[in-house]
Amino acid sequence: MTTTSVGASTESCGDPADAVIRVGEIGFDTPRALLARHGLTLVAVADGEAIPGSYWGDTEAGIIGSTVYARADTPVHSLLHEACHLIVLPEDKRALVHTDATDSIEEEDATCYLQIVLADQLPGVGSARLMEDMDRWGYTYRLGSTRAWFEQDATEAQAFLRERGLI
Repeated sequence: MTTTSVGASTESCGDPADAVIRVGEIGFDTPRALLARHGLTLVAVADGEAIPGSYWGDTEAGIIGSTVYARADTPVHSLLHEACHLIVLPEDKRALVHTDATDSIEEEDATCYLQIVLADQLPGVGSARLMEDMDRWGYTYRLGSTRAWFEQDATEAQAFLRERGLI
C-alpha cells in the first residue's frame, strides 16, 4: 500500500514551498469550470479571510458539502487536492463532508493521483509542475517523490479511479 502524507509546510519563509503556484496566478475561472464538470462549486474567499472548511488552516483550501473554498493565495495543489477528495466520493456522501473528507488511505491515494491528472486541465499548471509543487509543499511518498509514486507505485489509486470511471 502506498504511504502518503499531506500537509502544509512548516518551514521558514524563503523555503521551496513559497514557490508553489497559487490560485491567484491562474485565476478562479478555469478551476471553477473544471470543478463544475464534476458537480462541485468553487467559492473565492476574500484575501485575509479564514477559509471555511479548511483542514490545515492558513492558505489551504476548504471543503463543505460540494463546495470548495479557496483564496488567491491558496496553492493550486491544495485546491485540487480538496476538490478531488469530493470527486472520489459518491455524491450522496459529499453532502456530509465538512472539513475532513476521509480517513481512508485508498481514497487519499486516489485523491493524490486524480489531482495530478486534473492539473493537466489547468493552463499554466500541468501535472509535471503540480508534482513539483506537491514535493515543495511536503507531500511524502515511500519512493521519495511524487513523480516516482505517480509513475511507479500508484496502481491501487489507478484501479480505484478506474472502477469509478474517474480516469
